[in-house]
This record gives sequence, structure tokens and C-alpha cells, in this order.
Amino acid sequence: MNSPNILFFLPDQHRHDWLGVNENLPLRMPTLDQIIKKGTRFRRCYTPSPVCSPARACLATGRSYTRCGVRDNIDNTPLDMDNYYRILKKSGYQVSGVGKFDLHKVDLDWGLDGKNMLSEYGFTSGCDNEGKGDAFRSWKKNKCPRGPYMEHLRKEGMVEKHIEMYEQNKEYGLCYSAISPLPEKDYCDNWIGENAIREIEKFKKDQPWHLVVNFTGPHDPYDVLPSMKEAWEGVEFPKPFLPKDDNPEEVQIRRRYYAAMLENIDRQMSRILKAVESRGELENTLIVYSSDHGEMLGDYGHWGKCRPEEGSSHIPMILKGPGVPEGKEEDALVSLHDLCATFIELAGKKVPIEMDSKSLWPVLASKENREHLVIGLNQWRMVIRGDHKVIFYKEGYTEIYNLKLDPNELQRILPNLENKTLVDECRRIVENEIPF
Repeated sequence: MNSPNILFFLPDQHRHDWLGVNENLPLRMPTLDQIIKKGTRFRRCYTPSPVCSPARACLATGRSYTRCGVRDNIDNTPLDMDNYYRILKKSGYQVSGVGKFDLHKVDLDWGLDGKNMLSEYGFTSGCDNEGKGDAFRSWKKNKCPRGPYMEHLRKEGMVEKHIEMYEQNKEYGLCYSAISPLPEKDYCDNWIGENAIREIEKFKKDQPWHLVVNFTGPHDPYDVLPSMKEAWEGVEFPKPFLPKDDNPEEVQIRRRYYAAMLENIDRQMSRILKAVESRGELENTLIVYSSDHGEMLGDYGHWGKCRPEEGSSHIPMILKGPGVPEGKEEDALVSLHDLCATFIELAGKKVPIEMDSKSLWPVLASKENREHLVIGLNQWRMVIRGDHKVIFYKEGYTEIYNLKLDPNELQRILPNLENKTLVDECRRIVENEIPF
């Protein structure tokens, strides 16, 4: 039998607690619910950095935030660093991906076939497309498509209507709710789902494969099709934690549309899994679901990502397949970029010594657990250690939260004599692992 295939679902901006298994939220994700039921869910998984390009660079290279070569969305993932795509390819895998990769985001040029830079990063096939805001910015800059999704919309005669939705709301950045004018088949995540199925159908049967499906949702803008809007009419969601001056009805709309995007992604996942099943390969496929970072969804008056709060930094991580315990809820501390080492070991290769990634296989066997995890972005560093989260800001101040007693981060703790040892230990960890 071949080495297990890898089917990796990686939506953009899915926060950790917005899952169908959360009884406090009226979400509909039956496909993911089944993956959780038949696999292992890591309840304490964090992104190495809560913004698209750094998180995906850390994932690809298996390196921590300050060592991955990408500090923000203004940097491309360095080509001179090894990554797990190349290692899988060398070990005999067909390495493919579809959707929004964000490995060379700065260029705003994906090629009309979505293959620009794919081979350089180690992919054997695939289609890398524009993200939501990038598609708009690229079109406005060039007045023509520079990626496969906008080229698809151009051919379908839908570019102008799609761009108009962004133009009407550009004063809000990407943080707004909207009804997409596109037909069902042209809605970006549906189009990505179709591309994924095409890739699966092309894989050789006598060779293991890897496919990462980079959905553009549920990233803002919170844009949905009319059918998606209708399906969530009247559904009420809990209010954000410590909301500020946002319009309460607009908050509900954004949360409904976020849920609608998740449901639509779940629907696409079901179609993709059926394509794998039709090949008779489902039992020999490792299925992984995670996200590059989370989404604040109005908590403390914030939307989007880039923040140390749980909504932004804490992400889902679910595995199902060969070697993965069934029905397990795991509380070990793990990171998105640990998937790099996990995939490399699955392919029977050693993890390069220069990588910081730690394989999840020993964790799944209850043989290993981290004592701490460090997350970072330009202006702050954060250490998760035991029950505590300690945040160091570049400006010089520090915040502490007890996540066990205060999981919603409503009670900020400032440094004092009682927590001095904790703060000093965490500061040393930052200075050693991801210094400013």
C-alpha cells in the first residue's frame, strides 16, 4: 500500500470556537462534525502568527515567526528555505494545492492559470488564486486579470459586478457584509471546491498525493450568495465579548454571514471527500482541518485578525485517518506549523534540524507535550504557558490572562510581585525563541 495521502483543508480566518460541536453556537458543519467524531481534535492549537502570509510561511517552512523570513503580508515566503512541499515531492508524493496559497502575496501576480511560482515552491500541480482583497487590489492596479479567479470571472462576464461590490464598500476596507452578485458556480469557494475535485481526479493511482485546499472564506468581507443569506435569516448568535460601538444588527449580520461561509465550506468539503471515496482511497488518506489564523468577530470591538486575543490567535486543528485515534479530544499545546513535521514524518523522512516544527504523532500517542508556545507579530509577542497567556508589547507593557479561569479574557492581569516569576520566565522564552 502507498504511503497515506494527505488532504488538508485550510480555510482563511476560521476561529477555534466556531465549530459545529460547540453547543453554544447554532452552526451547521455536519461534514466537519463527522471528521471530529472519527478523528482527534486539538483543543489548544494556535497560529504561529495571526496574519495570512507569516502563518502560511511558518507552516510551509516549519519555522517560528521570526525565523520564517516573513514578518507581515509585505514579504514573500523565501525560496531559499526548504519546505514540506519539496520534501514530500522528493519522497515520491504528488504535491498539489488549490485556492489562496499566500506564499508570494506581494507580487499580486498568480498567472492566469494559477501556476506562477508553484514549481519553485515544490508543487507538482495545482492552481493558486487571488484572495478576496488581493483580487480587488490587483484588478484596480492592472485593469486586467493577474490570477485565475479573476480570469474565470472575466470569461463568465462577471468581473464588473464582482468589483462593484467592493467599490461600494471600499470605505470599510474588507470589514463589511455584502450579498455577492455571482452565480453559485462562480462564488470563489465553490470554484475552489471544483478545482480541488479536478486535481483529485488527475492524481495517479500508484503514487501518494498531497492536496491542500485553501478556501478564501470565511475571511472578510462577509460576502454571501442570496441562498446563503436566506438560509440564515433570523438566526441569532451570542453577542461578542465586551462589544463596543458597533451596530448590534450589523454585528448579527456579519456573524450570520460568517456562519454561512463556514457552512458553504463544509458543503464543499463533503463534495471533495466523495471524490476521494470514489477512488477507493478514503481509508488511506490523512484528513486535516485547520486555519491560518482566527477572526475577532467583534470581540472587544475588533474585527479580523492580527491580535493576540483568542479569537484571532486560537485556531481549529482536527486530524482523521491512518494512525489517528478516533473520538479523541486532545489538550496538548500545538501550533499550525507542527503540521510541517507531521507531514514529513508521515512520508517517512526526518525533519530537518533547522525546523522548529514538532510532529503531532508523538502527541497523538500521548508521549509528548509542550510546556509553552510562542506566537508573534510585529508589535507583540505572546507566550502560552500552562493556564496562562503572557503578552509582551513592543512599547514595553505586559498583559497576563488566566485562560483556565478566564477563557474569554475579560479580566486583564498586570505584572506584580505575585506573578513576577511567570513574567520573567516568559520573557526569557521570548528572548530565546522569537525576540523582537
